Amino acid sequence: MGDTRARSINVFQGADLVELSGDKRSWLVPVGVAILLLILFLQLAFSTRRNSITWDEDDHIYAGYMMWKHADYGLNPEHPPLVKLLGALPLLKMPLAMPPEQNRFFKIEAFLNGKDFLFKNDANAMLFRVRLAVSILTLLLALFVFLAAREMFGTAAGFIALSLLVFDPNIIAHGAVLGTDIGLSCFMFASIYTFYRYVKAPSIGRMLLVGLVAGLGLASKHTAILIGPMLIMLAAVEVIRKTSPKGEKRTRHALQLAAAVVVITVVAVAILWAFYGFRYQARPAGMQINPPLAESMHGLSRPHEVRGLQMVANWRLLPESYIYGLTDVRIMSDFYQSFVLGRVYPHGVWWYFPVAFAIKSTLTLLILLVVAVAAIATRKLDCWREILFLTIPPAFYFFIAMISRMNIGLRHILPIYPFLWVLVAGAVWMFIKRDRRWLYAVIALLVFQAVSGARTYPAYMAYANELWGGPSQTYKYLSDSNSDWGQQLKDVKTYLDAHGIKDCWFVYFAEGVVDTKYYGIPCKPLPTADSLWVNAPIEAPPAVDGPVLISAGDLSGFEFGPGPLNPYAQFQKLKPTAVIDYGVFVFDGHFEIPLAAAKSHIQKARDLMQQKQFGDALVEAQEAVKLAPENVDSNAVLGDVLVELKRPEEARALYEKALVLAKTVEPQFQAGRAEGLERKVTESQAMMTK
Repeated sequence: MGDTRARSINVFQGADLVELSGDKRSWLVPVGVAILLLILFLQLAFSTRRNSITWDEDDHIYAGYMMWKHADYGLNPEHPPLVKLLGALPLLKMPLAMPPEQNRFFKIEAFLNGKDFLFKNDANAMLFRVRLAVSILTLLLALFVFLAAREMFGTAAGFIALSLLVFDPNIIAHGAVLGTDIGLSCFMFASIYTFYRYVKAPSIGRMLLVGLVAGLGLASKHTAILIGPMLIMLAAVEVIRKTSPKGEKRTRHALQLAAAVVVITVVAVAILWAFYGFRYQARPAGMQINPPLAESMHGLSRPHEVRGLQMVANWRLLPESYIYGLTDVRIMSDFYQSFVLGRVYPHGVWWYFPVAFAIKSTLTLLILLVVAVAAIATRKLDCWREILFLTIPPAFYFFIAMISRMNIGLRHILPIYPFLWVLVAGAVWMFIKRDRRWLYAVIALLVFQAVSGARTYPAYMAYANELWGGPSQTYKYLSDSNSDWGQQLKDVKTYLDAHGIKDCWFVYFAEGVVDTKYYGIPCKPLPTADSLWVNAPIEAPPAVDGPVLISAGDLSGFEFGPGPLNPYAQFQKLKPTAVIDYGVFVFDGHFEIPLAAAKSHIQKARDLMQQKQFGDALVEAQEAVKLAPENVDSNAVLGDVLVELKRPEEARALYEKALVLAKTVEPQFQAGRAEGLERKVTESQAMMTK
C-alpha cells in the first residue's frame, strides 16, 4: 500500500524532479504538454467546423485583409490590428473578389463590405483558415500558463493549470473565434509573467521582453492599456515588501523598477506603432474615416476624456486609428443595454460580471478557488510574491470591468482566468504534497470539468455550470456572446432538413451582417435591432404562421428593450417546439407581430425620405402608425414626413404624442428619443409661426 501511495504522488512529483536530475523520464514533461495542447487544438478545430460565423467576424476578417493589402486601418478602428492581421494572413494567397468601397459610416462600411467579402467568396474555407490561425494565440496562452505555473509552483502545478485551461468551455468557445479577447488574455498574462521573471532576476533582456509582450497586448485590444497600471502596482508592492535596514537600498530598488516601467512603456508603445506601420493617419492616400476623428469625439459624454484624447491626437502620441478606437469604446459604453438574470437594463450594472463569472465559470474552478483562498488564509500557500502577481492584476481588471458599463459577455473578463488557473494550481499542489487524497479529488474535478464541457459540444458559447442548470438555461440569465452570437446556422440547417421545413420565419441575431442563404437557410427574415441598424431591407407582415425561429439574443429583448419595446416579447412566455444549440428557439403556431411589421414600414419610410419620395414615404409612415399607434418611432417618422410635406401642425401633434410615449413607456430606455423629440416639437412650432 505504501509503494502505491508513493507512486501516486510521484506521478506529479517525479515530473518536478526529472528536470533537475537529468532522469531518463525528462521527455515526459514536453510530451505531456504536447498532448494537452493537441487536445486543446482538436477541440478548437472540431467546434469551429461545426459553428457558423459569429456576429463580428466578417467585419474583422475584411478589416484585417484590407490592412495587409492596402495598409488601411480605418475600417475597424474599434480594435487594434494584431489579431485581425493574424486571422487574415492565410487569406492572402486566395483569389478573392473584393466589394467596392462606398465611404459609408465606418462601421456600416466594414460590416456590409465584410459580409460581401466573405459570402461572395468561399466563406466556409476562408473562415476555417482564419480560425485556425487565431487558435495559435490560444495555444500560446496555454503554453504561458503552463510555464508560469511551473516556474512559480513546480511542474505538477503547471500540468494542473494547463488542464484547467484545456478543458475550459469558455476558452474553447472563444479560442478560435476572430475576436480580441483571447489575444488580450494571452499577452496581458504574458506581460505580468515576464515582469515577474524580471523582478526576480533583473536584466536588460528580460526587461525588453516585457515591453515586447506588453506591446503585443496593446496591439490586440484597447483594454491592454491596463497593463501599465498593473505593472506600476506590482512594482510598488515589490518596493514596499523590500526588507532592508538601509533606506537607500529601497530607494535604489524603487528607481530601478521605475526606470524599468518607463523603458517597458516606451518599447510597448513602439511595438504598437509598428503594427500601424509607424503612420499616424488611419487610412492611406489621404482617405478619412467617416466620420473624422474630431467629429467622432463630440460623442464622448465626459469632457475630461475629450480633452485627454484631443491632446493625444494633437501631439500624435498614438496612431489615429488607435485613438479613434479608444473614443468609440468610450462612446459605446454609454449606449449598451444589458441583460442579466432575466431582466433588461438600460445601461450596464456593476454586478453583471460577478454574476456572469458565477454562472459561466466551471464548478471545478469555483471549488478550487475556495481551496486557494483557504490555502492563502491558512498560510499553506505563503509565497507572497507569486500570490500578489496572481491576484493584483485580475482584481484590478475585474474592478475596471465592473465599472465599465459594457455588459455584453463573459469574454470581456477572460483575461482574469489565466491568473486564477495558475493560482489555484499552486494552491492545490500545496495540499497534494501534504495529503495524497487531494490528488484524487483534483483529478476527479478535472475529469468532471472535461465531461461537463464536452457535453456542451459544439455549442460551447452557451456554457453555464450545473448550479445554474447548464447550457440549456443560460439564455434565461445572460445574452449576447454568453449564449448566442449567431453561430448556430449549420445546425439550424440540419434541423430544418431533418424536419422537412422549407417555409419558415427567422428572427436571427446576426441578421444583416451574415448571409443566412449561404448556409442554406430557407426561412424569410424578420427585422431585428441590428438589421435595422445596418438598414437591411426586410418585409415583415403583421402576422406570421410558424415555424418561427428566434435567436436567444433577440428573444431576450436586450437590444430592442423590454416589454412593449420588443416586437417579439410574446415568445418569451411560450414553450418552444425545439431548441437548436441552446441558442435558436423554434415556435409553431399563428403569431401576430404588428410592431415588427411597423418597424419594416418605418425603415421604408426613412429610406424613401432620403430619396426625396415624400408621397410614398407618407404611405409607409401612415401604415406604421396604423400597425403600432403607441410606438414612439412610428409616430416620429410620420411627423418627419409631414414636416417635409410642409404640414408642421400635424407633425407637431405626432411629435408631442411620441414625446409622451417616450416619457411614459419604459422611459429609461427611451431617454435619447425624448431629447430628440423635444427638439422636433420646438422646430415644428417654429415652422407654424413663420
